[in-house]
Amino acid sequence: MRKNFGPKAWMYPQPVLIIATNNEDGTANAMNAAWGCISDMNQIGIYISQTHKTAENIRQRKAFTVSMATQNQLVPCDFVGVVSGNKDPEKFNKTGWHTHQSEFVDAPIVEELPMTLECKLVSIDSESELVLGEIVNVCADESILTNGQIDPMKLQPICYDCCNHAYLVLGEQVGKAFKDGFALK
Repeated sequence: MRKNFGPKAWMYPQPVLIIATNNEDGTANAMNAAWGCISDMNQIGIYISQTHKTAENIRQRKAFTVSMATQNQLVPCDFVGVVSGNKDPEKFNKTGWHTHQSEFVDAPIVEELPMTLECKLVSIDSESELVLGEIVNVCADESILTNGQIDPMKLQPICYDCCNHAYLVLGEQVGKAFKDGFALK
């Protein structure tokens, strides 16, 4: 038997994304967003309320970075989701994070978050609040690489559990993509 919940924005896994931008004075800003996904081979789509400081910065700078929130950075990752950059100009400094400028876009890379997508703005739809970005580079700290590739077990990205308002860490490997299904051929 199944239980009906009606229309809900529930899907698993729902990544926890940290969007970083430069403020008008060049300082860093970041926010936590759970409503994002890859929308093409080199494109990401994220729904960001147009009232966020981040949306304003993206419109001004035409660039942003997207990092995966990680288990060991859970507290500051959650903090940038519960405090507004419009209300607290010291928000980013309170995280304890450090940044350096992207080589490819006018946006900061958060050093404590080991995987980052560097994005140029494609479009912002103020009605739907969809921000589309062209991924021009993905960079990763060597500490999360295995055999030269990103290792999710080392990255330890967290996901948002929207039903229980909790964060979950990505689990163990359970199969091989585009291979295990051949058993049914």
